[in-house]
Amino acid sequence: MVAAVGETIQSVERAAAILRLLASGPRQLGVAELARALGLPKGTLHGILRTLVRVGFVEQDAATGKYRLGATLLHLGSSYLDVNELRTRSINWADALAGRSRESAWIGTLHEGHVLVIHHVFRPDDSMQTLQVGTYLPTHASALGKVLLAYDPYGESLAPPLTAYTDRTLVDAAKLEEDLEQVRTRGWAAEMEELTEGEVAIAAPIKDPRGIVVGAIGIRGAVERLTAGGALTMEYVSYVRDAARAISRDLAR
Repeated sequence: MVAAVGETIQSVERAAAILRLLASGPRQLGVAELARALGLPKGTLHGILRTLVRVGFVEQDAATGKYRLGATLLHLGSSYLDVNELRTRSINWADALAGRSRESAWIGTLHEGHVLVIHHVFRPDDSMQTLQVGTYLPTHASALGKVLLAYDPYGESLAPPLTAYTDRTLVDAAKLEEDLEQVRTRGWAAEMEELTEGEVAIAAPIKDPRGIVVGAIGIRGAVERLTAGGALTMEYVSYVRDAARAISRDLAR
């Protein structure tokens, strides 16, 4: 039977409400939390959640029993903004970031558990440099990757074992999660000689018009240039965050 014009299907409306709540709230929600927020009986919620899990729109954590958005929904949503558009909209801002910071600028997205470098601007000097577009960086050992992991609701890239690239690489999942929580709190990530000895990197999230993180932009350079007294020089952090905000605003137009 086809619904008449103006009619709605209640189960679809409820499923949409669940998905919106999972997208806007904490990383995972339990049935009781969903029931309170939506004003629905737990039995009704269970039936809808089972269907959403079966089609891949929602996933249930085996350890906690809580629910989160599923990978299928992520892949469907990714078609809203493809990598080429992100790169096109970011190029001018990345060039400006490299010029302002006097360091190399990088833009990356998550791809199959790694950071795919989609744009790379050389440090504006006469040093020998290699173009890194199309290469992969480890998520747990790069500033770009930490940003993308911190805002990734699925956590697929955190599966152990985590490779050590230097003696400073975070290879303990619990310590890495603490670092990612800091990223979410302050809105930017730092990498202190965790990928390459003597190099430091800073990155910040790029968001699409829906507020979803679709990429990250950052700079990379020698530890002696980007730090003072063992701590990051915050001026560089502001450069990176300004660039990320500018790209995000541009994507919203």
